[in-house]
Amino acid sequence: MKTVTICGKQENMSRLSLSERIVIECGIYQKLSLGKIAKKIGKTTECVSREIRANRTIAPGEHHCGKDCHYAGECKTKGLCGKDGCSRRCVTCREYDCRELCTRYNNTPCVVLSKPPYVCNVCVRRRKCKADRAYYNAQQADAMAKRRYSNSRSKIQTRGEDLEKLDKLVSPLILKGQPLTHIWSEHGDELGISQRTLYRYIDQGVLSVGNIDLRRKVAYKPRRKKKEVTEGFLNQEFRKNRGYDDYLKYMEKHPDTPIIQMDTVKGCREQGKRLLTLHFCNTNMMLMFLMRDGKADTVVEQFDMLTGLLGLEEFRKVFPVILTDNGSEFKHTRDLETTEDGKKRTKVFYCDPQASWQKPQIEKNHEFIRYVLPKGKTLNPYTQEDMLLLANNINSIRRESLGNKSPYEATTDKSILRLMGLMGLHTVPADEVNLTPALLKR
Repeated sequence: MKTVTICGKQENMSRLSLSERIVIECGIYQKLSLGKIAKKIGKTTECVSREIRANRTIAPGEHHCGKDCHYAGECKTKGLCGKDGCSRRCVTCREYDCRELCTRYNNTPCVVLSKPPYVCNVCVRRRKCKADRAYYNAQQADAMAKRRYSNSRSKIQTRGEDLEKLDKLVSPLILKGQPLTHIWSEHGDELGISQRTLYRYIDQGVLSVGNIDLRRKVAYKPRRKKKEVTEGFLNQEFRKNRGYDDYLKYMEKHPDTPIIQMDTVKGCREQGKRLLTLHFCNTNMMLMFLMRDGKADTVVEQFDMLTGLLGLEEFRKVFPVILTDNGSEFKHTRDLETTEDGKKRTKVFYCDPQASWQKPQIEKNHEFIRYVLPKGKTLNPYTQEDMLLLANNINSIRRESLGNKSPYEATTDKSILRLMGLMGLHTVPADEVNLTPALLKR
């Protein structure tokens, strides 16, 4: 693994992982210094600082009439253009841009963004601030970094004299009829690129020769692109305006909203009891409900039970946004999002088909369940009390991403603490945590 010395410190130059970015996000919410966050993930302070500034999400502020001036909302200035008898406020004028005429124009960014932690996640004025804001979200930062890396790798890396030298060496040999594998085997050290990259350069037309000069390449049929899904999951009514792209857009507008990921755990493949899991992403706490089957109506019953237990207002606070997969047990979206009398209680979004990586936290947490209940083991003999015992043991495991606290210890929200009390959830002493089949032996 490559390391370099920066300011006398050894820094790991490998790309940050999602788990490391989650540690950074948690550190920001805990109001830790960048140095303390860096120490947790084994990086330098400069590395964490660059990561936050490069991969933060910008949320545009209030731009009255499309003007980014801080005073635009309450500005009543008139007549900057010099026209006689003009009674229109300059900020609403379409003929002239008041920002070019007004001496009071001010669009300086908020000072919070120019100093650590460079984001508004914990700023007390973020809800009332009208300036452009920035937030650090681990999942969005990870996706942004991977997209940037992928785009950079797709470009031609060899340029100028190196590209000319490569062309002079390779093109004449190809025109002699030599296979590309033969050329690369003989001159691979001189080329400085892989065989696959050489094929890609020819395909992109950056060399004097093209695909037509490769004898076998012209005989290959182009690979068929996967057909766009026009029916099935992506076209089902319950997914409309609730896909993963819609979820990302919603979170950009509401970055402070807590996210709950939802899934089910099966026992055997035959009909029988199913386990409904709800995972709080900010604390890694997971709720578990044993259901009689895996039908959509049964999942709605669990939501109705929780609404009755907490009350509608507290349910909205605890479960504002839920991200789940495309299982048929979650298809009654309207019933999940609203109560029987039609009152809104939550917002449900769906991952893309076959994309469980879009809700990684709950998938990772399911590993703890499988330590006790291996795949293929039926859930029929168990009761809800058994699942509470299992949940207590899982949620009592200390996590490095939470500063070596357990999910229960990291939970501070009063509504969630009240729900824990109503359900009988409590911390298990650290040395008594048991995650083996012996915990629920039947």
